[in-house]
Amino acid sequence: MKARRQRKILEIIRQQSIETQGDLAAILRKSGFKVTQATISRDIKELGLIKIPCDNHLFRYVSPGEQTAPRAEDRLKRLFRDSVVGLALSENLIVIKTHPGGAQGVASALDRAGWQEVIGTVGGDDTILVVIKQKRTAEAVLKRLENLNKG
Repeated sequence: MKARRQRKILEIIRQQSIETQGDLAAILRKSGFKVTQATISRDIKELGLIKIPCDNHLFRYVSPGEQTAPRAEDRLKRLFRDSVVGLALSENLIVIKTHPGGAQGVASALDRAGWQEVIGTVGGDDTILVVIKQKRTAEAVLKRLENLNKG
């Protein structure tokens, strides 16, 4: 029962913006689950759910792998425009050159943006290595990065 309930919780938060434990409990009850506030609280903790900001200064629950907030993309754009001076592609790797001291912030913002194609980044002082999951998607990621530097 617990595993089924937790699967349902993950399904609900993927499909809807859930702001409170009370909202989640109400939806679960409508779906046929008998839950208490304490049960919901334990499930949230066990699933590692977090709250992220969304529109209109509200927050919503997401699973840890889904931390893509609109603000994360905005921050990435701003940092990219302010710091990045060059990009280069090699196979499934992208190298981003920044002004001195800019790489850590850009790398962190790219990680937080949660692009599905990106495995992760390594940021030095003025250079970032971006590892792309599949070589065939690397050029598309490079184009997305180039577009961040525009406008």
